[in-house]
Amino acid sequence: MKRVTLVCASSVCLSLGLLACGSDPEEKAGQVGDGCTVGSADDACAAGLSCDPLAQGTSFVCGVPVTIRGTVQDALTLEAVEGSRVVALAADGSPVGDVAYSGADGGYSVVVSAPRNADGSVAETAKWTLGVSAQGYLPFPAGPRPAVPIFANQLSDTEQVQAANTDVTLLPLENPELYSRQISGTISAPDPGGTLVVAEGGSVPAPYGIASRTGEFVLFNVPGGHFEIAGYKRGQQLTRPSADATATFVQDVELETADLPLGGVSGSVNIVNAPGGSLTSVVLVPQSVFDSTLERGPIPLGLRAPGLPEAPSVSGQFALEAVPNGDYMVLAAFENDGLVRDPDSSIAGTSLQTVSVASGEAVAMSQSFKITEGLAIVGPGADAPETVSGPVVFQWADDSSEDRYELELYTALGDLVWEDRAVPGGRGGSAVELAYSGPALLPGMFYQFRVTSYRDRGTAVAISRSEDLRGVFEYHE
Repeated sequence: MKRVTLVCASSVCLSLGLLACGSDPEEKAGQVGDGCTVGSADDACAAGLSCDPLAQGTSFVCGVPVTIRGTVQDALTLEAVEGSRVVALAADGSPVGDVAYSGADGGYSVVVSAPRNADGSVAETAKWTLGVSAQGYLPFPAGPRPAVPIFANQLSDTEQVQAANTDVTLLPLENPELYSRQISGTISAPDPGGTLVVAEGGSVPAPYGIASRTGEFVLFNVPGGHFEIAGYKRGQQLTRPSADATATFVQDVELETADLPLGGVSGSVNIVNAPGGSLTSVVLVPQSVFDSTLERGPIPLGLRAPGLPEAPSVSGQFALEAVPNGDYMVLAAFENDGLVRDPDSSIAGTSLQTVSVASGEAVAMSQSFKITEGLAIVGPGADAPETVSGPVVFQWADDSSEDRYELELYTALGDLVWEDRAVPGGRGGSAVELAYSGPALLPGMFYQFRVTSYRDRGTAVAISRSEDLRGVFEYHE
């Protein structure tokens, strides 16, 4: 292919960092389905096309850019949220487009890279999720709210998608005036995209954000104080600069590559009282961002065994390599795999596990995790968050060996709204139903109900519970 001059003046070019544009009409650049090389003038795609990776293999091909459009709104008022930061992520959690910011109408548009077939079409396996943050709001996803995937089959003929799962609602903080500051900066290291950046040293869970493909980051909703800025991503060890946010916004914080070896974490899970062939995954969550009420937090890119986008495959031993320094919660069965951490506190191996990784240290955990079959949610939120209006009735599968159940209802902010700790058991296998009878629910708020089964034989013993990400619903009158 002849050499072409790159002139990226269009909004498409500016939005997609991987795009190579040809401007000389007399010179032929790559068309849809032609091979290409990212950033190469000699092997570039024609203007308006992107150079994306093949779904199979390591080569690249020209294709029509994929554009995700949507809106960001306040979940309670449905008013537009201007200035929210939108990052599109691939199936493995890595950023695949430049950062977009919502306008006055809450609208955003982001061009993303997509895995391709050899003819340049988008592969059926393509999948994206969104990470959204804004001043005065809880980040999305967070708490019990998972990001709903955007799939290739949603694309229009013009390779665009705008649907219910590209619109995001953000939950306002209860006291935003206490978290009025921001910390922003860059990561000066190879492949910085997707790094979880955390302002540590204050309250827990701490403010955090996801670095863009170029390493730019913004931490919203920072309280006044002095912080250490930490970055977490598999295979990357970074410096931890300080930030003084006592008086004003902090800008130009720079995290650089640290000359320190990476560590590792290994251990085992013990899956009990679950169907044969059950498989799970193990993740590390920095203690600084772990919500002890909801028992969850953001997972740094790559700190999962097996690595994303692989399905859960752990049945015994697990190992995580290239782990950066830090104090972590080690969580198993953290996704919807039919399993949960065994809640029976009367036996060993059921408490929350922690680990500290120092430079180059390979930590072998002495205690295994006990994992058991979860209580299946029937509704609402059996498989994904759903909208509920009118009277709310909770339903879940009966645990054949229980004497009673305890149900707790939380807001997505982690506040306990209502509980019933004496739901009768002994249903003989039929689904358990419980009508909500607590205070009025807030329209637009996301809720999650969590159920634990108990055996009362002298001493109350928890025997199972519902999964971490099920039972989520958005309430409307």
